[in-house]
This record gives sequence, structure tokens and C-alpha cells, in this order.
Amino acid sequence: MNSVVDKKPRLKTSAMIASIAGEGQVTRSAPFGHALVELARAKTNVIGMTADLGKYTDLHIFAKEFPERYYQMGMAEQLLMGAAAGLSHEGAQPFVTTYAVFATRRAYDFIHQTIAEDNLDVKIVCALPGLTTGYGPSHQAAEDLALMRAMPNMMVIDPCDALDIEQMVPAIAAHKGPVYARLLRGNVPAVLDECNYQFELGKAKMLRDGNDALIVSSGIMTMRALETAKALASDKVDVAVLHVPTIKPLDTETIIREAKRTGRMVIVAENHTVIGGLGEAVATALLSAGVSCTFRQVALPDEFLDAGALPTLHDRYGISANVMAANIKQWLA
Repeated sequence: MNSVVDKKPRLKTSAMIASIAGEGQVTRSAPFGHALVELARAKTNVIGMTADLGKYTDLHIFAKEFPERYYQMGMAEQLLMGAAAGLSHEGAQPFVTTYAVFATRRAYDFIHQTIAEDNLDVKIVCALPGLTTGYGPSHQAAEDLALMRAMPNMMVIDPCDALDIEQMVPAIAAHKGPVYARLLRGNVPAVLDECNYQFELGKAKMLRDGNDALIVSSGIMTMRALETAKALASDKVDVAVLHVPTIKPLDTETIIREAKRTGRMVIVAENHTVIGGLGEAVATALLSAGVSCTFRQVALPDEFLDAGALPTLHDRYGISANVMAANIKQWLA
């Protein structure tokens, strides 16, 4: 049987995009790696540890500056977490990096039993959170926040840009106890105002006010929310953006106060499945406080996601600024 060969040239797309920055967007290179180096200069007990992913979590910058304080554990995430626990018991403050799927799915029990149960001072900083790679379910950590929120003693952070990451590093180092932080690596967008923004553990920040809708967001969805608000402003739709970098503990006081303002729809936007993340945390807080409002979620569906180029996937699953803007206009109509 003769097979038909398609002679048309195939478009080349990248399934893994090193940066989620848009064309022409201002970025900073490896903010986590540089911030950790600055921290380690002041704190001699800070160490860097990874499971064969130093280059892909920006920890190679730390390794170059402090080779004697850098531990490459190979492709053994369970060993990585167990060793971090042991070094913490000896007085070190480990900053542990890997991909979010490998920490939260492969090494979950080791984190739970050796780090969280003893409330150890280990910072787990993980790249490729949510839908920030197109490699499919093996690498898409769409449920990492739900898993880590459920773990006692664990603080959970989802920074939105380079400034957030730079300010997050010394803040989580000052916190005594385990932290899970999502990481944007490579060329990271810079969208926050350096003059007016300050990262604070457990605090939400109002980045933009508006009377028609309130977007409560974290991670890259704060960047998308700001883009969406700007686009909707041209259509006379006034949208506020409340950035929530700390998922646990949640700043329920600020969220409830802003949600109580009459006449505003509350929309939670997150780069995570609709189950167990920021959306459910906010909904629970509002219901518990007796706040009555129209509530919507922008989040990933409860399913295994497709593989492909990120712009296509973000449009498909409704987390791009264009699709967000169209949906919000429809919800407000």
C-alpha cells in the first residue's frame, strides 16, 4: 500500500517557551538566581540544591558564585528533599529547585514527612508551574497549589513577575518554616511598579482600582489581568486588579473588604486547575464571611491538558488576555 506523504512545510513551534513575556515586553534575566546570590552573601547558611535542573531553574547562577554551597543531587527528587531536610536539621537553610511536577507529584510524601511535619526551614522553589510549558501532562503542574495548600505548615507563594521574585527571596528566607514557591525562570517579565510595590508575605496588593469588576489573581494571571483591564478600559469597562502572591496563608481580610464593594463582579484568575487553588480559597473565604457577589473563575479545566505552543494553549484554555477580556465583557453584559 502506498502512503501519501505531505510535502507541505510544517510550521515550527516551540512547546517549551523559556519566557512567557510578550513581544517587546520588558524582562529581567534570572531574577531568582541573582536574588539568591545576594541573599547568600548576607546569610552564610543559605545553600542551593537541585535535582539535575540547575540550569533550568536559574540556580546555576548561585552555583557559579558559591560552588561550595551548591548541591547537585541528580535526577532523584526524593533524595533531594530528604537531603534538604537533613541539612536543615544541621542548621543550613536550603533553597531547593526542580520542576513543580517533580516536587509536588513525585516527591510529595518526602516533603510531607521529612520537611513539613518537622516544620523545617526549607524553601522549595519550582519552575514550570501551571501551564507554563507546552510539554503536556508530564510537565504541566496544573494541580500543584491544591497539593501544597493541603499540606500542614506549608506556606504557598505564586509571584507574578521579576520584581515579585526578587523581593520574595529575602522575605521567605526571613520566614522560619517550609515554603513552596512557584518560579518564573529565564527572561521574566517586569510588570509591577518598583516605586509603589512591595512584596509582603500573606498580603494581597491592589494594583489597579475599578468599579465594574474585581479580578483577584496570582502568578502570571496578574500580568494577564493587568493586560485585560487595560484592554477593557478602551471599551469603558472599569476593572480592578488585586494581586494575591501568597496563596497560603490567604489575605482574607483584604479580599473580603474589596469583594464587599457593591456592584462589582468578583473574578478569580489563576494559572491552575479550577479545583483546590486560589479560586476555591477565595470562594470559601467569601462564603464564610457571608459576602454575596457574582463570582466567576478564570482557570484551567479539570482535565489533562493538551501539548503545544503556549500562546495556542493559553487561548484554548481561556487564560490569555484576549480570551479573558472577551469572557468578562460577556459576563458583564
